[in-house]
Amino acid sequence: MPFALETAAHPENLRRVAIEPVSRVEGHGKVTLLLDAQNHIEQVRLHIVEFRGFEKFIEGRPYWEVPVMVQRLCGICPVSHHLAASKAFDRVVGAAPVTASANAVRRLMHYGQMLQSHALHFFHLSSPDLLFGFDSEVAKRNIVGVAQAYPDIAKKGILLRKYGQEIIRITSGKRVHGTGSVPGGINKLVTREERDSLLRELPQMLQWAQDSVDIAKQLHAQNPALYNQFGSFKSNLLSLVRADGAMDLYDGVLRARDANGQILFDGLDDQRYGEVIEEEVRAWSYMKFPYLRAQGRALGWYRVGPLARVQNCDFIPSERAEAERQTFVAWGHGELIHASLAYHWARMIELLHAAEVIGELLHDPALLAGDLVASGVRQGSGVGIIEAPRGTLIHDYDVGDDDLVTRCNLIVSTTHNNQAMNEAVRAVARDYLDGHELTEGLLNHIEVAIRAYDPCLSCATHALGKMPLEVTLLAADGSVLDRREKSGV
Repeated sequence: MPFALETAAHPENLRRVAIEPVSRVEGHGKVTLLLDAQNHIEQVRLHIVEFRGFEKFIEGRPYWEVPVMVQRLCGICPVSHHLAASKAFDRVVGAAPVTASANAVRRLMHYGQMLQSHALHFFHLSSPDLLFGFDSEVAKRNIVGVAQAYPDIAKKGILLRKYGQEIIRITSGKRVHGTGSVPGGINKLVTREERDSLLRELPQMLQWAQDSVDIAKQLHAQNPALYNQFGSFKSNLLSLVRADGAMDLYDGVLRARDANGQILFDGLDDQRYGEVIEEEVRAWSYMKFPYLRAQGRALGWYRVGPLARVQNCDFIPSERAEAERQTFVAWGHGELIHASLAYHWARMIELLHAAEVIGELLHDPALLAGDLVASGVRQGSGVGIIEAPRGTLIHDYDVGDDDLVTRCNLIVSTTHNNQAMNEAVRAVARDYLDGHELTEGLLNHIEVAIRAYDPCLSCATHALGKMPLEVTLLAADGSVLDRREKSGV
């Protein structure tokens, strides 16, 4: 029977099943399924149900406060927001480019963030599904279960993340919500003792990063049918690349490919992102739906993150990761890989690349000595784009002559992936749930599809404006005293 993508014709006649909350992700979301009497699925939607107003309450704040404030969007990827905002305000203070020392310290901070975040997601959040099976016993399908059954794997994940967090502490002052990056540069260098302590641990981290890639490859090899088909659908891809087409997770120009791998645009300066990306609001989610303007709403949505980056770049500029990228690309037999579970393999290739780049940066003398900040001609606006662990992250600000922010627009990685995540849960629902009696294991298949994107739902629900909002006031006995609604139309 036909499978509705978003909207059921007569939802009032259908049974509603909700997965709430979606587990092992950052933030709060739910999935609703509408089924007929034969358990055929008529509608599937991923709803982002928490609301935060960062784009509005940043307005009126001094610009130099913002790189620290916006980190509060997230406790898992605060460094990404810290650096994206700093890069935007580099433009405002006329410090583009920043000094060699600022560039080196920021890059070390960023690649430490990539390492710790990718390790957290793969080992802590996703490995229980991948190692035990999607419908395995709930009681052991968690990091504790992994530690008991696969202690060596769990140890590697925990210590890789610890190493990344230590890099963040050294470069930003704190493991979470640091202050090391400022508009125009940085406020501290790395000491020789700190550098040497990281170098001592690096060989072990490189080996464990390689082991992580091997685990992901083995999972694909053991069950190629599952990993090639689960949550698979074609989409456009978007990411930053270096000017020569190499992967660069800190800086670069925008490139997009269509679902067949053809370049849609390339070499686009980050300050011009608004020429190619539009955002749409839908009444049933607090998360917006971006799309490429030239392709339109129906065809212009795209994916970001490791799966996009590994295939959108021409090469990875580190030896081990590039060799692994070549193996990954060959898995597609000349076609782009679109299966959602391939995100995990691509993510581990990036983890290895991050470890290699960290090794290169630790030998850069600019970490230890040099000017902290730069300055130049003041400007009224600035855009900062970075490749966060989950994908392309855009911070865009206007600043008045009084140094107060007058406008803020954020497009975070998970927002870029919003339509793709909805497509993934619909594909999985169609292939695994449609017409079947629903069980916890089958419903977990939906969550597995979402977790593949490593979504940060808190980051993605920052907007204010034409967003739907309902506030209900309840008495102590639970009765409704008052209700107010704001339409999202």
